[in-house]
Amino acid sequence: MTSSSTSLEAALNGHRDLSDTPTQADAEAAVRTLIRWAGDDPEREGLHDTPGRVARAYREFFAGYELDPEEVLSKTFSETEGYDEMVCLRDIDLKSHCEHHMVPFLGKAHVAYLPDRRVVGISKLARVVDIFSRRLQIQEKLTVQIADAIDKVLRPRGVAVVIEAEHQCMTMRGVRKPGTFTVTSRMTGAFRSDPSTRKEFLAMIGR
Repeated sequence: MTSSSTSLEAALNGHRDLSDTPTQADAEAAVRTLIRWAGDDPEREGLHDTPGRVARAYREFFAGYELDPEEVLSKTFSETEGYDEMVCLRDIDLKSHCEHHMVPFLGKAHVAYLPDRRVVGISKLARVVDIFSRRLQIQEKLTVQIADAIDKVLRPRGVAVVIEAEHQCMTMRGVRKPGTFTVTSRMTGAFRSDPSTRKEFLAMIGR
């Protein structure tokens, strides 16, 4: 397998190939090129330190490539005192970047699961949303990744994820329609097969 194929496979799996990662200097040089391409001078006072700032911001925006959501979910608890009802987190703040235009999309994620003997700390669900969000994404894929990671690790009786977000690639460019939200969902197990369970979840999140 060539190095480019290895890098592509790593990217698709959400893991950074450190052997082929550009340096901070490479990233800053790329930003300087974009500034010149836009028609400005990267060496003028107001822009002189911008390439470094942008590179550091991108490292923060896309930190999800360096984190493993399955590892985050792996510490579960069996002492639930028989609790087997729905666990739901709603209005989880979501910030991600469109992989087509590399501009933000912002919104909320709602996540629920039906435990089967084991539960996970609720903050871990929010962290999984954050990890997958801090990668180049499309909303549809992001929704599936969050649900499938929870389903794979926890083996619950069902998982539900709904994301509603406003995409700046649609509000700041193209059709320029601010206030338009995209809503995506992923249902597994009882949330897919049992209409009453799905209805209960949707009522919890106000939909």
